[in-house]
Amino acid sequence: MGIDGKRKVLRPRPAPLLALFDIDGTLVRRAGSTHRDALVVAVRKALGVETRNDNIALHGKLDHDILMEMMAHAGVARRRAQAALPRICQIAERYYLRRVPDLRRKACPGVRRLLRRLRQRAAVVGLVSGNLSRIGWKKLARAGLRHCFDFGAFAEMAPTRIELAGLALAEAAERGWVHGKSAGVLIGDTPNDIEAGRAHGLHTIAVATGLCSMEELRECRPTLCVPDLSHPAVSEWFSTVLLKSR
Repeated sequence: MGIDGKRKVLRPRPAPLLALFDIDGTLVRRAGSTHRDALVVAVRKALGVETRNDNIALHGKLDHDILMEMMAHAGVARRRAQAALPRICQIAERYYLRRVPDLRRKACPGVRRLLRRLRQRAAVVGLVSGNLSRIGWKKLARAGLRHCFDFGAFAEMAPTRIELAGLALAEAAERGWVHGKSAGVLIGDTPNDIEAGRAHGLHTIAVATGLCSMEELRECRPTLCVPDLSHPAVSEWFSTVLLKSR
C-alpha cells in the first residue's frame, strides 16, 4: 500500500498549510486491544512463539520496534526476529482488518471539528504514525476519519519517527502540495512526535489525550501544548498560521 493508501488526491495549487497527525492518543484513543492482540497473534503464527506486550510501554513507538521488543523478551534471537518481521507484519495487518471494532465513538475531543476546518481551508492533511499502514488506515476508517487524510507515512516505511516525518514532507513537496510559504505542523501526544516535528523545522502541537501528562509534554517545548484539540488555543493558533501563510 502506498503512502496515500492508493487514494488519488488532485490539487490545483499548493496549500497554505501541511498538518501531520499521529494516530493513537492523538486522533483516536481507548480503541480496545485488537491492535495489541494482532501483534501477539502474528508472532505466534509466524514463529510458534508466545509473546506479550502488556509489559511494554507502547506509546510513541513504531509497530516493528514493539514487535522486536516482544520477541526479544520471549528469547527470540534478533536475526531470526528480523528475518520473520515482514511476514509477522502481514499477518498482524490481516488479523486487525478482520477484527477491528467500530471506533466512531473513540475519536479524541476536538478532532472532527479541527479536521473539518482544515479541509475547508484547503490544508494538506497527512499522517505520521507508528502503526503499520493497513492497520492505520483501517483504524481511521472505522473511526469515520479516513476521508479527512490525503496521505500517510507509517511504521514499515522507515526505521524512526523522525525519518517518517521526513518522508511525509518529501512526499508533499514532490506532489506539489506545498511550497516555501506553506506552514507545517506535526500534532502528537508523545515526546517522540514533538522530536520528529522539531527535527524537520515544523511547528509542533502536543496534545495530552494519550498517556503523557501536560507536564511531560511541556518539557519537550512544543509550539503549543493543550489538554485536547477542542481547546480554544488550537483554533486560535491555526487561524493565525493560516492568515500568515496567505
